[in-house]
Amino acid sequence: MMISRRNFLTVAGAAAAAAALTACGGSSSSTASSAAASTSTAASTAEGGEKIVKVALTCDTGTIDDESFNQACWTAVSGYMGDDCQYYIPEADASDEDRETMIRQAVNDGADVIVCVGYLYGASLAWAADQYPDVKFIAVDVTQGDIGTDAIPANCYCITFKEEQAGYLAGYAIVKDGKTKLGFLGGMAVPAVIRYGYGYVQGADAAAQELGTNIDINYFYGGQFYGDANITSRMEGWYSNGTQVVFACGGGIYTSAVEAALKSNGYVIGVDVDQNYIGVNGVADGSFAYNPFITSAMKGLTEAVNTALSDIEAGDWSDIAASNGNFGLEDGDYIGLPTDADSWNFETFTTDEYEALKSKIKSGEIVVDNNSDDSTKPTVSEFTTVNYIQ
Repeated sequence: MMISRRNFLTVAGAAAAAAALTACGGSSSSTASSAAASTSTAASTAEGGEKIVKVALTCDTGTIDDESFNQACWTAVSGYMGDDCQYYIPEADASDEDRETMIRQAVNDGADVIVCVGYLYGASLAWAADQYPDVKFIAVDVTQGDIGTDAIPANCYCITFKEEQAGYLAGYAIVKDGKTKLGFLGGMAVPAVIRYGYGYVQGADAAAQELGTNIDINYFYGGQFYGDANITSRMEGWYSNGTQVVFACGGGIYTSAVEAALKSNGYVIGVDVDQNYIGVNGVADGSFAYNPFITSAMKGLTEAVNTALSDIEAGDWSDIAASNGNFGLEDGDYIGLPTDADSWNFETFTTDEYEALKSKIKSGEIVVDNNSDDSTKPTVSEFTTVNYIQ
């Protein structure tokens, strides 16, 4: 079943996510956290549907308050279920066995639906789907290949996105807006992050060719989904040597890009959700001299998870079970940049140009390569130089 088309990219998030996290306590490792009181309750169960008792969200890495990937998914779960949900966060460097332990704990805690967030859950899902046939699994950024089975298990629904399209939109827009010294800071070289990054390179190169302008792109994976002093120092080096904007793609790793940008009058592109609010709040509380976020490359995480939960209670689980919903612009507005006036921080690139570009991708006039193999780099023109840093 296709996700119902709603204007989720403008929602996803920031205020709702902040509210959800305010309502629930923190957690770490195999310690779970329940959502506290919420004004939302689960939707009424349709005739022939199935009332969800409890939803667990298990993350493969990172934190629940990353203001990006994990947080957007938790916003969906806590917003839909109210009190009847818990999240589980692994320790750093968690193994498949650790992820299996979190799933086992979630089932023991009463979850009948488990949202597994991140492709590292693949192998664990193969075990869990067989071990708990009566539990429904919603796997975000996980494919059949990640699971490693001949087919997606009957009690599992995989959700993926065409991140390469979002990256392309961001790269094209930023070059058309006049930037020629770009950076890409990925978290880990996992498929979704690679697609974002390679799409960014392709979009930037396309704009450079149109303009006849030479551009340079620094490209690096931090190997983690959080910022630290070492990554911040690397970003400071980029900005001090002329990098104008960095696409910070990997959960909380954006903090290093923002910290470095603010020291050099540089800029940042956010990821997964509209992260403009981070810059706005930073200016408001005096911690930022200016808002460093120009735009964000987004995908509809919150809505995708919310719709899957709704499908279960509507009696439509059989329509999505054992399948992979892979959503891009061809299917609707499942990918994009924020277009609200408060979040549109380009200087010259216009919303008309943006909509025209989206239309070309939707129609198939522009096809963005979706390669997610880190060893196979995207082809670029003579206008673009990419410095891949190990």
